[in-house]
Amino acid sequence: MTTPDKDSPLIFIVEDEADIARLIADTLGEYGFRCETFATGRALLSRTRRAQPELAILDLGLPDMDGLQVLRELQEQHPCAALILTGRDGLTDRVLGLELGADDYLVKPFEPRELVARVRSILRRYQKAAASEPTGQTGARFAGWHFDIGRLNLSADDGREISLSAAEAALLQTLLRKPNKILTREQLIGERDLDPFDRSIDVRISRLRRKLEDDPQDPKIIKTVYGAGYLLCASVEWE
Repeated sequence: MTTPDKDSPLIFIVEDEADIARLIADTLGEYGFRCETFATGRALLSRTRRAQPELAILDLGLPDMDGLQVLRELQEQHPCAALILTGRDGLTDRVLGLELGADDYLVKPFEPRELVARVRSILRRYQKAAASEPTGQTGARFAGWHFDIGRLNLSADDGREISLSAAEAALLQTLLRKPNKILTREQLIGERDLDPFDRSIDVRISRLRRKLEDDPQDPKIIKTVYGAGYLLCASVEWE
């Protein structure tokens, strides 16, 4: 265990139950993470105008607004990695959270060590994506689209502009780095021992297709290779 310093990853926690918020912050602090806690969604969103976290941990049952709305606004305004930590374990909330850009979903009551493991896993994926970016390059052109890495933005040749969540951007970068090659779900999510029932990558692929494809039901850019993984069918030019 280590003491947080100014260069440690910054994590925002929105949780209206003070005891739980303190438990989360104390647990992550023991492992070297800097944490700020907020009792309302609006307080967290206001803070992101002045500081950008590497990860946000979101409860869904907040006093001022639904946690899924917080996630939606966070990904639209200040995209970052996101973990939903909530007592709501319904499949609809889980799928919707992933579709809105969450990286993972953990149900209360939780084991603190599992929370730390999930946080580390999420941040490791983003660190791998950042380390693998072509040096000095800020964007890529493919299949009539331009991807701006810094802005997490897609722009089409016809003038359309679309924002990506941090999770979608990380996934797209992984696909763009290895075009015309089959990538397994494990390669795309950055985990060797992926639960075979984990559908988070499939949800994000579906969301990317709705943004990139003319017909998401008959995709031409991101194809499914059944039993193997996914394939980006396009030439890629890095800028």
